[in-house]
Amino acid sequence: MKNMEGPSDLHSHRIGFVGTRFDGTDGVSLETRKWAEVLKRLGQEVFYFAGISDQPEEISFVVPEAHFMHKDVKEIADISYRSHTRPPEMTRRIHELRSYLKDRLYEFIKKFDIELLIAENSLSIPMHIPLGLALTEVIVETGMPVIGHHHDFAWERKRFLVNCIGDYIEMAFPPRLPNIQHVVINSLAATEMGKRRGINVTVIPNVMDFDNPPAPPDDYTASLRADLGLGPEEHFFLQPTRPLQRKGIEYALELIRRLETNTQLVISHAGGDEGDEYVEHVRTLAKLMDVRVNFVADIIKTERGTTKD
Repeated sequence: MKNMEGPSDLHSHRIGFVGTRFDGTDGVSLETRKWAEVLKRLGQEVFYFAGISDQPEEISFVVPEAHFMHKDVKEIADISYRSHTRPPEMTRRIHELRSYLKDRLYEFIKKFDIELLIAENSLSIPMHIPLGLALTEVIVETGMPVIGHHHDFAWERKRFLVNCIGDYIEMAFPPRLPNIQHVVINSLAATEMGKRRGINVTVIPNVMDFDNPPAPPDDYTASLRADLGLGPEEHFFLQPTRPLQRKGIEYALELIRRLETNTQLVISHAGGDEGDEYVEHVRTLAKLMDVRVNFVADIIKTERGTTKD
């Protein structure tokens, strides 16, 4: 990646990323930063529409209601995955918020003169139903070229199987439109998209920038092992993901158990919107296997800093 330069005949475009959040160490935010970096090296300009953004204010369009953790959005989601029948009042609330977000998306496009949209998981998993509907309508009405960058889907999570928004999922998660190029992160997702939605996709895996390795240890990292609760003779086994069932953390525990060494499993991310049930399962299983496990999401951030203590 370090030698990547834009071709001399590649015109600069104004590209807008649309997601629920671009902030922190979640996978979508991290991968968006990588895409944005590549695009900027190719001479493109990038901008951000989200409920929260850690990007510079001058290139961000922040709408709190676009965050999946916003109170109104959470209430809609809680009702959506409770039964197969949708209360009329909920339909009204969905479309009120859809209309509001649709207007904000048009403002975003106009303010930054956006020429291409990249939907970062906002047309993939139905965690924010009004935003997906709003974005789909904008895409239909403008005919603007769009890349749908999909990280996970409703069919991959059991909690979405019972729902009263099947019509909305069919419409927008993801939508089948001629001006959208769909991108998934692995071949399994590509196969499922073809079978379930009849959509051809491009596979672009999540990658690490091995041309630019981390900086060597310095004074800041000197206390890392102690900060993570690792003993001087203890091996450091990192699980750099959220503690979710689909991450298969049981395999990491089993591997450490079989190694029969003094090893601690350090899990860097929080469970987030999917609750603590699996976290407790991992804690219980680790205890049964006699494997030390430590959850350290409270001190892992995207930028260096210090805690109060």
